[in-house]
Amino acid sequence: MSDTSIKIGNLKFKNPIMPASGTFGYGEEFSEFFDLNILGAVVTKGISLKPKEGNPPPRIFEGEKYIMNSIGLENVGIENFIKYKLPFLEKFNCIKIVNFFGNNEDEYLEMAEKLNKIKTIDAIEVNFSCPNVKKGGLEFGLNEKLLFRLTKDIVKYADKKVVIVKISPLAPDIKSIGIAIEEAGADAITAVNTIKGLSIDIENMRYELGNMYGGVSGNLLKPVALRVVSELKNSVKIPIIGAGGIFSIEDALEFFICGATAVQIGTANFANPLIMNEIVNKLDIYMKKYNLNSMGDIKCLNCWKR
Repeated sequence: MSDTSIKIGNLKFKNPIMPASGTFGYGEEFSEFFDLNILGAVVTKGISLKPKEGNPPPRIFEGEKYIMNSIGLENVGIENFIKYKLPFLEKFNCIKIVNFFGNNEDEYLEMAEKLNKIKTIDAIEVNFSCPNVKKGGLEFGLNEKLLFRLTKDIVKYADKKVVIVKISPLAPDIKSIGIAIEEAGADAITAVNTIKGLSIDIENMRYELGNMYGGVSGNLLKPVALRVVSELKNSVKIPIIGAGGIFSIEDALEFFICGATAVQIGTANFANPLIMNEIVNKLDIYMKKYNLNSMGDIKCLNCWKR
């Protein structure tokens, strides 16, 4: 049997496949389609201190080979999440990762402290990268000095959890951002979140989204995400979780060959709710076909001497 397990921090994942935050709800919604136990991890949608209504509709626009969303980080808030959503996730034997954000530094630290106290949460994913809200961490994610300081404090407040930082592809210097996160003590980096975009309804002469701007995801994001993963692999030693435009096992393999330890599936979940189940199974088939014993046998381009 091929071993598809991976390690991030002190956690062992049964396989490297997980959903991208914001595309999988709180897990319950997709449990009707397949057994969540098959996943390496479940990643929740972004959680904040207080419930958040999100942006005005319309919130989703489907273009050719991409989707643009302006959900605005709508969520039930930390207290409601703990009371009503987390008990469902606790039924499953997979890693539980909670994505979270704050409007300012104090909120980030308070969230980290609250999540650190919950034993059934294995890891936290810090959202420094949402492009379609006025306040949501992007201002920290694009500045390596601010990013280093806040990440270091979050690691201190969440000393019982594996800390993952989710970054934007918009950072002018990805390598510096990666180094800042690693030196601050984070265990891994998720690359990447969506790219800020705009679309126009020419017949009605208005914006397609109620908030004007939205985050672009889907096939168009994959080349950008692969580039960011490659740049990070050449600058940091901590694991990289690749995300952006993964719709098949072939897409996932591109990220692994580029240096990603794990991958997150996002927009593809909307088109095919069974996609992660399929990719988990096809990864095992691929490894058996090429006599690969472990994920480390999938050669990383950035590990080769050029």
